Amino acid sequence: MTLFKKVASFYRFANISSSLVLSRSLTTSTPLLFQFTPCLLAEPLKKKKRIDPAILKAREERRKKKLERQIRRLEKNTKQYKPIDECEVPLALLDEKTKRQREITLSPEILDKRVLLEQKWCSYKREQHLSDLKILDRLLFAQQYALDELRKESETLYQQAIQIDSFLIPYKSNGPTDTPPIENYDQPDGEYQDISKKWE
Repeated sequence: MTLFKKVASFYRFANISSSLVLSRSLTTSTPLLFQFTPCLLAEPLKKKKRIDPAILKAREERRKKKLERQIRRLEKNTKQYKPIDECEVPLALLDEKTKRQREITLSPEILDKRVLLEQKWCSYKREQHLSDLKILDRLLFAQQYALDELRKESETLYQQAIQIDSFLIPYKSNGPTDTPPIENYDQPDGEYQDISKKWE
């Protein structure tokens, strides 16, 4: 007995209309349990509408312009840094700026002295900078001269001399600090609450 005959006799027995017999049947683990799925009738594909190439080109241009505008907007925001609350002046202090300003009147002699002192300081720092540059140039010239002379003597020694010293990279130095440690200081063991803002 074929599967179709079994299904037909089952429907006759259950007094189900014959229109449902046309639906697909699937057997599960045992042949007595049937599952019925509706027949899905196919439909021919719709014809694609032909669009004017000028309209398609205009759409592409609009899409490109929109993307360029978004890129320009993002590039403008890249130069903005994340605000640091600790470095910003509170608005209350900005409002009280006129109240907090002191009225100081300096005599012309004091102003001239300050200008002359600033000029002397600038010339002193310039001379100091130029002397430092001269010392560096002299040292670099002496170093290059020594390397050239070493290369004339031995190429292997020269290659070893220009190698990077790996022991100089993890450099540590201990020296006097601005605020030396307090003797017998009992460090408090309190709770730390991080209230800094999270930026994404």
